[in-house]
Amino acid sequence: MSTPLASASDSFVQTEVRGRVGCITLNRPKALNALSLEMVRSLTQALKVWREDTHVLAVVIRGMGKDGPFGSFCAGGDIRFFHEAALAGDDRLDAFFTEEYALNHLIHTYPKPYIAFMDGIVMGGGMGISQGASLRIVTERSKLAMPETGIGLFPDVGGGYFLSRCPGHLGEYLALTGHMLNGSEAVAAGLADALMESGRLAGLWDSLGRTPYESGEAVERWCQNHLQKNVERANLPLLDINRVFALGDVPAILVALDAQGSSWANETAATLRKRSPLMLHVVLEQIRRARTMSLADDLRMERGMVYRSFNMTHLGRSGAQTETVEGIRALAVDKDHQPRWNPGRIDEVTPAMVGPFFESPWPEQEHPLRGLV
Repeated sequence: MSTPLASASDSFVQTEVRGRVGCITLNRPKALNALSLEMVRSLTQALKVWREDTHVLAVVIRGMGKDGPFGSFCAGGDIRFFHEAALAGDDRLDAFFTEEYALNHLIHTYPKPYIAFMDGIVMGGGMGISQGASLRIVTERSKLAMPETGIGLFPDVGGGYFLSRCPGHLGEYLALTGHMLNGSEAVAAGLADALMESGRLAGLWDSLGRTPYESGEAVERWCQNHLQKNVERANLPLLDINRVFALGDVPAILVALDAQGSSWANETAATLRKRSPLMLHVVLEQIRRARTMSLADDLRMERGMVYRSFNMTHLGRSGAQTETVEGIRALAVDKDHQPRWNPGRIDEVTPAMVGPFFESPWPEQEHPLRGLV
């Protein structure tokens, strides 16, 4: 039986109940399923309805590719909207981040199995709606990353929480560089649970509505029966990563990379020198603070950080003068790929520039995510 969820009106989010499984398809393939505020609201509404519906035993989510279902999961938030809203002083920008982070928390704490089919691009906000899944499935086509330092932002949507829990200091490396992981690397990093051949996805999805299940756990087991038994060894230089990214600050990390002189070290140093110097310092502090935080506290911290990212009042900067708006301009608006970072050098960043990112703009009782536990 296939029953559409009538209350989910956003055409970019398709929801239906197949058998006893709630099925979500992100359907914005031309934008690689980038999340809008309306999509966040549709996802939240569907999950809340199904949470209370005893007929629905589990939830599955996938993305629509340019050639049909699967092939792309979600490339993140709609950064063009971020740019336009920041310049216009649009209140929907604040609403987007508050509601997106609340959605991330809802997924992490969902009482029923939530299974994410992370095929193709999974970046930024796409990680936010998949990392809290009880079963995170990747394929040979999966490309996972948190590349926010490249647009003058930081890995949000709970990125501090889940990246800081990667093995060793891999989280610092992924957060600072935005390095892209393939499927087997994502499993090794603890950012995915298992691999599945992409050719099996459609058949498994279609079977969900025809298979009788007695529980949500049975839905998970059914999906697990389709997983690859042998996973290719991940090719991550973990010894080098742990040695370098355990160092105390960003300048020390760069000194160590320059001294090592290997191709990996040279490429990593070159990548860091293209990122926002200010946000590199902010992100390293974020990951290390988040390592001892609960998810709710991390999301509250990140909500304050993203407010500061668009309202850098402690530096007398707002709108187009902020790192984030400038980074988005260079990548997605003018597409000149020449962001004018301020400060322009890593050694010009001071603690006074970084510290206010971790000072909440709101009293505790007025924080927009105060209700998260």
